[in-house]
Amino acid sequence: MNQRPRLFDDLAGIAGGALSAVVGLRDEAESLARAKVDAVVRRLDLVHHEEIAAISDMAANARAGQEETAATLAAALTRLAALEHRVAALEAKANASENGG
Repeated sequence: MNQRPRLFDDLAGIAGGALSAVVGLRDEAESLARAKVDAVVRRLDLVHHEEIAAISDMAANARAGQEETAATLAAALTRLAALEHRVAALEAKANASENGG
């Protein structure tokens, strides 16, 4: 009866070692597949998702800056039109008082 538990222990040890080997092979196969896919991506000049996300963020920031600049320009043009209107009114008043007003 002493032999039987030892046999199970030995079998469990062998099964555990085999499982570790299978996991190691899986990890190695995954690494190899990832390296092959990366090589194909580089060869085909494809873009990684992270690069697309970074470019998308840059475009969003540029768009926001452009919208802010457009709003600032619109406000400046509005102020300029108001100032031109005031200058024209002052010139008209000055001309009227010079001409006999």
